[in-house]
Amino acid sequence: MTEVSSGVGQREDVTRVTDAALDDATARAVEDAVAAPECGAVVTFRGVVRDVDGGRDVTSLDYEAHPDATAVLRAVCADVAGETGLRVAAVHRYGHLGIGDVALVAAASAGHREEAFAACSLLVERIKAEVPIWKKQRFTDGESEWVGL
Repeated sequence: MTEVSSGVGQREDVTRVTDAALDDATARAVEDAVAAPECGAVVTFRGVVRDVDGGRDVTSLDYEAHPDATAVLRAVCADVAGETGLRVAAVHRYGHLGIGDVALVAAASAGHREEAFAACSLLVERIKAEVPIWKKQRFTDGESEWVGL
């Protein structure tokens, strides 16, 4: 992978939106992108498709991503890195996901755990709020609803 200068040394090509399944190797690549010898804490978040939302049984999700979603995701990571001074990276999946599939892997590293947890939480919230990805939840009763439009 190619290193790019973002002020914090993250690898820009790790941060992306993809239709490929997110697995342990993906999570490891995101963690590796933020790891550094001076960082004693690497916090990783995996957003997993659950089988219930708002009291309704969910069967699957379909994520749609705007063509600029990767660029926006990279900008969000750069903004969070700039604000916190920490290394962050993320990968978000789109397409059809079943229960238990991973939709998002995000990571942050810092000298200490408190900073890393806070940065990872901030990163996930910003991704949900700013990256143009929308999900359609499918329910066991045959109905569906869009979230994040």
